[in-house]
Amino acid sequence: MSPKKKARVSKRAADKDGGGETVSSVTVKRKAAAPEESSASPPQFCHWLMKSEPESRFETGVDMKFGIKDLKALPDQTDCWDGVRNYQARNFMRQMKEGQLAFFYHSNCKEPGIAGVVKIVKEAYVDHTQFDKKDVHYDASSKPDNPKWSMVDVQYQRMMKRFLPLSELKKLHLQHRADGGPLRDSALFTRARLSVQPLTPEEFDFILSLEDEEPL
Repeated sequence: MSPKKKARVSKRAADKDGGGETVSSVTVKRKAAAPEESSASPPQFCHWLMKSEPESRFETGVDMKFGIKDLKALPDQTDCWDGVRNYQARNFMRQMKEGQLAFFYHSNCKEPGIAGVVKIVKEAYVDHTQFDKKDVHYDASSKPDNPKWSMVDVQYQRMMKRFLPLSELKKLHLQHRADGGPLRDSALFTRARLSVQPLTPEEFDFILSLEDEEPL
C-alpha cells in the first residue's frame, strides 16, 4: 500500500452524524404481523458516488486533502478508500463489487461536484486505520477480532469531460422532482451527508451524459 495522507476527507465530513442513522435503523418498531421483513435482502446497487476533499484542511496536524488528481498521481493510480466512519456508508462499500464504477465527487470545497470516474479494484476488507492510534480515524471501540470498519481499493479511470458542479446537479434534481426525471430521488440530495452513495443505472447514465451537454 502506498504511503499517503490518510483521509478522503468528505468520507469524514459525512461520517460526523453517522451514529444517528445507525440508531434509527435498530430502534424501528417491529410489527408483529411482518417478521419476514427483517430478513429481506437490502437493495443491490452497481454504481456509486464517493466523496473526498480536494482542498487542504488540517486535522490534528494531518492534511486531509485527497482529490482525484492525487489519486491519479499514485502508483497504478490506485489507493484504498479508508476512514469511512458511518455505518450506512460502510455498508454500501461492503456491497461494492470488483469492476464497478463510481463517480469521484469533490466535497467541502469552493466548488463541489463530480470530477471523474474511478473503478472498484478490490472489494471490502478491514480498514487498518481504525486500529492506528496515531491516525485521525482511530476508533478505540473497534477491536481486531471484531473490526467495525471496512474499505475498498479504487483506481482512477478518467476525468469527466467537464466538471459537473453541485449547483447544476441540484437544478436538475429539483426539475426532476417535478417531472419525474432520473435525478428525482438522487441520494446526493436525499441522503446528502453520506460520503458513499448508491446510484441507480438510470442515475449513473444520465449524469454521465451531462458531460457532453452544455452547462445549465
